[in-house]
Amino acid sequence: MWITATVVEKIVWNDNLFSLKLDAEVAPFIAGQFIKLSQQIDGKRVARAYSLVNAPESEFLEVLAIAVEDGQLSPQLQSLVVGDQIDISPKATGFMTLEELPAISTESCLWLLATGTAVGPFLSMLRTAAIWQTYPHIALVYGVRQQQDLAYLADIEALKQQYGEQFSFVASVTREKVDGALPERISDAITSGALEQAVGHQLTSRDAQVMMCGNPQMITDVTEILKARGLEKNLRRKPGQITVEKYW
Repeated sequence: MWITATVVEKIVWNDNLFSLKLDAEVAPFIAGQFIKLSQQIDGKRVARAYSLVNAPESEFLEVLAIAVEDGQLSPQLQSLVVGDQIDISPKATGFMTLEELPAISTESCLWLLATGTAVGPFLSMLRTAAIWQTYPHIALVYGVRQQQDLAYLADIEALKQQYGEQFSFVASVTREKVDGALPERISDAITSGALEQAVGHQLTSRDAQVMMCGNPQMITDVTEILKARGLEKNLRRKPGQITVEKYW
């Protein structure tokens, strides 16, 4: 089952990276969940999942996407303009939400590790009041190849201004030198100690709750590093410190 969404705004971040704001009557969702966008292409229905960037109470839905040259749907999404319509699933889904995390200590840091467009669900979470009321310190780590791939920097800066020392933001830019950004992959920055130094908190089983979303290789590498430190995957039957969602 599909419903129709109308494009009300398009934000172009670079030649391939863009956001779509959509007007559609979907069921209430939880920050961190995703919807599916779909089109009929050459007589076949093509659907892909996209995490919602907006807060649950926002008037419009918003997704962050990258156009892949040989992608079945993303080039068509990139061609959409204000007023165009797209099919959308009527209900969001997904389990990478704050509600799935175990209780934390008063000293714990919530680490949000993302690569590329997978920063989307974390931005949705950061736009809710609950996350700031629950976690004494929050660190968003955003890994990309080039500076132009960093989206929503103005929104992230606004969060820094609003929440001060409660919030840390670290960009990881691997293919060019950027002032203020780490010049290495997230996994390497953990191994070298540079990431913990930048945030001012330790990635230990006692002090950290880690959510990861994005590149499967990043998730695999970081998970192994954290497991070696004593952190464990978070399961409903056995709460841990590592919650993941692979983005392709």
